[in-house]
Amino acid sequence: MTPRSPTAIAHVPPRRTPVTTAPLLRREDDRGIAVLTLDSPHNRNALSVALIRQLTEALDAAAADGAVRAVLLTHTGSTFCSGADLKADGPAGGPELLVGLMRAIAGLPKPVVAKVAGHARAGGLGLLAACDISVAGSAATFAFSESRLGLAPSVASIPVLDRVGSGAATRYFLTGETFRAAEAVRIGLVTAQDEALDGILAGLRAASPQGLAESKAVARRSLRAALADGTAAELIAQSARLFGSPEAAEGIKALLERRDPPWAW
Repeated sequence: MTPRSPTAIAHVPPRRTPVTTAPLLRREDDRGIAVLTLDSPHNRNALSVALIRQLTEALDAAAADGAVRAVLLTHTGSTFCSGADLKADGPAGGPELLVGLMRAIAGLPKPVVAKVAGHARAGGLGLLAACDISVAGSAATFAFSESRLGLAPSVASIPVLDRVGSGAATRYFLTGETFRAAEAVRIGLVTAQDEALDGILAGLRAASPQGLAESKAVARRSLRAALADGTAAELIAQSARLFGSPEAAEGIKALLERRDPPWAW
């Protein structure tokens, strides 16, 4: 059967993936906007321990920089983020690391805007939904493909459900369908099409630091509460349980071998 389009729930690089010691994140400054670029295209910007550490440090630096009004998170390559890097770090620590990163974004006193020009999958959708505002271009695609691999969008669901209605979330969590930017905007996963970015950044540049910090505190109150309560711990545990199951092992193996798993009709 024809292999499906990139619907991996998390990136698992091929066995001969080259080791890189180069920075996985770049920062540039543009008139009060700290532009952070995920620059790990060799593994589709997967959320490895190294990338999460670099991104968290860059967010902390932006928070402490009085010249920075907001953060713009973007990417190189054809993928915004493919989820946890299972090859580098294994599945065990990935969900907890992602929750920590989402907490860092939600608690940052400056707005974080995501610009998606490619694919976003699994934990990458959790990262996207944790950002305060997001835009997506015509090449962007989105999918919660965990159910096809014997998994569930466990911790990624926390910020996603803070944005997306239960009807749309249920559909895409269950089916793993791929959808594009217009649908992502319609269901609330993405704020706007990418042509809105200039106006969004202009608005952030015009706002006061205090106004932005306090307005964000109001707007993301429910997300911060969801990330802080016991639900996050329960979902981290669910993720670990599922990744340790024989069914998920077979689903991931089928993905790596570019074939359908045995349960697919």
